[in-house]
Amino acid sequence: MRYIRYFFLAGLGIILISASLANRDVVTVKLIPEALADLIGFNFSLGLPLFVVMLGGIAAGLVIGFIWEWLREYKQRRTASNSARSVRQLEREVARLKGEKHQGKDEVLAILDEAG
Repeated sequence: MRYIRYFFLAGLGIILISASLANRDVVTVKLIPEALADLIGFNFSLGLPLFVVMLGGIAAGLVIGFIWEWLREYKQRRTASNSARSVRQLEREVARLKGEKHQGKDEVLAILDEAG
């Protein structure tokens, strides 16, 4: 299974490197459209190789997706945390009640009572 993962990662690396080498032309990335930039009087543009724009878009999409899922799963994480807290509290209560039940008894009888 490990070799399949290495083969997949090597193939992905080869594809990304070949796409990067094929798209080295510089493109202009603009913050806002020309007409709006002329109206506002502010225009921010940056010249980047096309492969940087493509890989940056993929990376930005992954980051946005991870953040979106993390926010979406908040309710499940909160429920799991509350359940774990409740379980710990109940375990402490059971241990306390067992201690009260066996208080004043012989230790051997208490151990046998717990086992059976």
